Amino acid sequence: MGNSFGKLFKITTFGESHGKALGVTIEGCPAGLAIDEEFIRQEMQRRKPGQSKITTQRREEDEIEILSGVFEGKSTGTPIGIVIRNADQKSKDYSHISDKFRPSHADYTYFEKYGLRDYRGGGRSSARETAARVAAGAIAKMLLKAKGISVQAYVSQVGDLTLEKNYQELDLTQTENNIVRCPDPEIAEEMISLIDSVRKDRDTIGGVISCVIQNTPPGLGEPVFDRLHAELGKAMLSINAVKGFEYGSGFEGVKMRGSQHNDSFVKEGDRVRTTTNHSGGIQGGISNGEDIYFRVAFKPVATIMQDQESVNESGENVTVSGKGRHDPCVVPRAVPIVEAMGALVIADYLLLAKSDKIQDI
Repeated sequence: MGNSFGKLFKITTFGESHGKALGVTIEGCPAGLAIDEEFIRQEMQRRKPGQSKITTQRREEDEIEILSGVFEGKSTGTPIGIVIRNADQKSKDYSHISDKFRPSHADYTYFEKYGLRDYRGGGRSSARETAARVAAGAIAKMLLKAKGISVQAYVSQVGDLTLEKNYQELDLTQTENNIVRCPDPEIAEEMISLIDSVRKDRDTIGGVISCVIQNTPPGLGEPVFDRLHAELGKAMLSINAVKGFEYGSGFEGVKMRGSQHNDSFVKEGDRVRTTTNHSGGIQGGISNGEDIYFRVAFKPVATIMQDQESVNESGENVTVSGKGRHDPCVVPRAVPIVEAMGALVIADYLLLAKSDKIQDI
């Protein structure tokens, strides 16, 4: 339980940080979708460790191997299986915490739930599991691209350094032009310097990723419990280290009055539009055709290269020493993960929408 996501476009991931491999099965992908393996590899390169001085120095190429569900470059309609083999585990780096609970990690909670735990890099609780999500998300992106829908994320905050511009004021094609994945070159350099200084202090820092989904048709979403924004929130909160999610005006919206916050409707050609978009493209849990935008907050990485007080499995007081290879800030590598989860949600709701109207069946 708990390893699958989605209803019709459904993924199930498997594998541990220091196991032989990670992988994902994708069910519900329509037959006949052109599968661009090189695009999947490019997405994996954006998430992989060891890509810059401000990320973990674990070296993994994250090469994908498609095992099933694709024939002659197209999806067959059967489950797609993808595996990503681990190569640079260095499990001995974790032998010193084999019976100790690292502060703010899942060590204690996994031990209480299962009665045992894989201490090597956190096992299944490790963010390495998200490699499988990015592979699946790449296929979801292909499905969305065929419908003209795009999903773009970028780093908008590191610590107290905030990119004040909204996505409409930015050139999002510049996001990949720097190692922190912030589309504003000036702020990006400040963010890189901050992360590097935190790394040299043997500490970590958090940040925020903003994401915009454009050209989504109106009508995606379900009433009451399966609202589109609720599913997006679930998707984002399932990512390691995420502590918060807000869409549209979010928490800032509480400062406004209804007369300021309401999005007025207008008719433009054959489309109904809104003059503003405080709703974030979703009303009543259903997309209205405007841009869907949201922010995802990530905590500082829990592993720090400093000694910390804790307890072990016997309840004894111990000192946990920081060792191994870890990100000083997770957000640069989390950008493709946020995009992947957003794409998986929209792909799933696109397929669900086909059964909502009799003429679409």
